[in-house]
Amino acid sequence: MIGYTTLGTNDLPRATAFYDQLFAVIGIQRLMTFDRGYAWGRSMDQPGFGLLTPFDGQPASVGNGVMIALAVDSEEKVIALHAKALELGGQDEGAPGPRGGGFFAAYFRDLDGNKLNAFCMKPE
Repeated sequence: MIGYTTLGTNDLPRATAFYDQLFAVIGIQRLMTFDRGYAWGRSMDQPGFGLLTPFDGQPASVGNGVMIALAVDSEEKVIALHAKALELGGQDEGAPGPRGGGFFAAYFRDLDGNKLNAFCMKPE
Protein backbone atom coordinates (compact mmCIF):
# COMPACT_ATOMS: atom_id res chain seq x y z
CA MET A 1 0.00 0.00 0.00
CA ILE A 2 2.76 2.50 0.83
CA GLY A 3 4.68 3.68 -2.24
CA TYR A 4 7.12 5.93 -0.40
CA THR A 5 7.46 8.25 2.56
CA THR A 6 9.17 11.62 2.70
CA LEU A 7 10.68 13.56 5.59
CA GLY A 8 11.81 17.15 5.50
CA THR A 9 15.17 18.46 6.62
CA ASN A 10 16.76 21.82 7.25
CA ASP A 11 20.31 20.49 6.81
CA LEU A 12 20.40 18.23 3.76
CA PRO A 13 24.11 17.28 3.89
CA ARG A 14 23.98 16.34 7.58
CA ALA A 15 20.69 14.44 7.26
CA THR A 16 21.87 12.65 4.10
CA ALA A 17 25.00 11.42 5.87
CA PHE A 18 22.81 10.16 8.75
CA TYR A 19 20.51 8.16 6.45
CA ASP A 20 23.31 6.86 4.19
CA GLN A 21 24.99 5.33 7.24
CA LEU A 22 21.77 4.24 8.95
CA PHE A 23 20.34 2.47 5.90
CA ALA A 24 23.69 0.80 5.13
CA VAL A 25 23.04 -1.32 8.25
CA ILE A 26 20.16 -3.05 6.42
CA GLY A 27 21.50 -2.94 2.87
CA ILE A 28 19.42 0.01 1.65
CA GLN A 29 21.00 2.40 -0.85
CA ARG A 30 20.23 5.68 -2.56
CA LEU A 31 18.09 5.16 -5.64
CA MET A 32 17.26 8.70 -6.76
CA THR A 33 18.69 12.21 -6.60
CA PHE A 34 16.52 15.33 -6.76
CA ASP A 35 17.30 19.05 -6.70
CA ARG A 36 16.11 19.15 -3.08
CA GLY A 37 17.10 15.72 -1.76
CA TYR A 38 17.39 11.97 -2.19
CA ALA A 39 15.44 8.71 -2.10
CA TRP A 40 16.58 5.36 -0.70
CA GLY A 41 15.22 1.86 -1.15
CA ARG A 42 15.88 -1.69 -2.26
CA SER A 43 14.42 -1.20 -5.74
CA MET A 44 12.02 1.11 -7.55
CA ASP A 45 9.19 -1.44 -7.32
CA GLN A 46 9.28 -1.52 -3.49
CA PRO A 47 8.40 1.18 -0.95
CA GLY A 48 11.01 3.93 -0.68
CA PHE A 49 12.13 6.66 1.69
CA GLY A 50 12.67 10.27 0.61
CA LEU A 51 14.50 13.11 2.33
CA LEU A 52 13.92 16.60 0.94
CA THR A 53 14.09 20.24 1.81
CA PRO A 54 10.48 21.56 1.81
CA PHE A 55 9.08 22.53 -1.58
CA ASP A 56 7.58 25.77 -0.24
CA GLY A 57 10.96 27.04 0.97
CA GLN A 58 9.77 27.24 4.58
CA PRO A 59 11.67 25.46 7.38
CA ALA A 60 11.05 21.74 7.78
CA SER A 61 9.23 20.83 10.99
CA VAL A 62 8.39 17.62 12.82
CA GLY A 63 4.80 16.39 12.58
CA ASN A 64 3.25 15.65 15.98
CA GLY A 65 2.09 12.03 15.89
CA VAL A 66 3.97 11.28 12.66
CA MET A 67 6.28 8.27 12.62
CA ILE A 68 7.86 6.19 9.87
CA ALA A 69 8.26 2.48 10.54
CA LEU A 70 11.11 0.53 8.95
CA ALA A 71 10.34 -3.19 8.53
CA VAL A 72 13.31 -5.54 8.90
CA ASP A 73 13.58 -9.31 9.11
CA SER A 74 15.23 -9.87 12.49
CA GLU A 75 15.55 -8.62 16.04
CA GLU A 76 19.28 -8.20 15.42
CA LYS A 77 18.57 -5.68 12.66
CA VAL A 78 16.14 -3.77 14.89
CA ILE A 79 18.83 -3.56 17.54
CA ALA A 80 21.51 -2.59 14.98
CA LEU A 81 19.39 0.20 13.44
CA HIS A 82 18.55 1.66 16.84
CA ALA A 83 22.20 1.53 17.92
CA LYS A 84 23.41 3.12 14.67
CA ALA A 85 20.84 5.92 14.92
CA LEU A 86 22.03 6.77 18.44
CA GLU A 87 25.70 6.50 17.39
CA LEU A 88 24.99 9.00 14.59
CA GLY A 89 23.45 11.51 17.01
CA GLY A 90 19.80 10.43 16.93
CA GLN A 91 17.71 10.40 20.10
CA ASP A 92 16.34 7.32 21.84
CA GLU A 93 12.53 7.12 21.92
CA GLY A 94 12.25 3.52 23.11
CA ALA A 95 14.89 0.80 23.47
CA PRO A 96 14.66 -2.38 21.39
CA GLY A 97 12.38 -5.00 22.86
CA PRO A 98 9.18 -6.99 22.56
CA ARG A 99 5.99 -4.92 22.46
CA GLY A 100 3.46 -7.77 22.48
CA GLY A 101 1.76 -9.78 19.78
CA GLY A 102 5.11 -10.86 18.29
CA PHE A 103 6.02 -7.20 17.57
CA PHE A 104 9.70 -6.43 18.35
CA ALA A 105 10.54 -2.76 17.95
CA ALA A 106 12.81 0.18 18.76
CA TYR A 107 12.09 3.90 18.42
CA PHE A 108 14.38 6.84 17.70
CA ARG A 109 14.47 10.37 16.29
CA ASP A 110 16.73 11.50 13.47
CA LEU A 111 18.85 14.66 13.53
CA ASP A 112 15.86 16.84 12.56
CA GLY A 113 13.66 15.34 15.29
CA ASN A 114 11.60 13.06 13.01
CA LYS A 115 10.42 9.91 14.77
CA LEU A 116 11.22 6.51 13.29
CA ASN A 117 10.63 2.94 14.35
CA ALA A 118 12.45 -0.24 13.35
CA PHE A 119 10.44 -3.44 13.79
CA CYS A 120 10.07 -7.09 12.95
CA MET A 121 7.33 -9.60 13.59
CA LYS A 122 8.13 -12.79 15.46
CA PRO A 123 5.67 -15.65 15.96
CA GLU A 124 4.66 -15.98 19.60
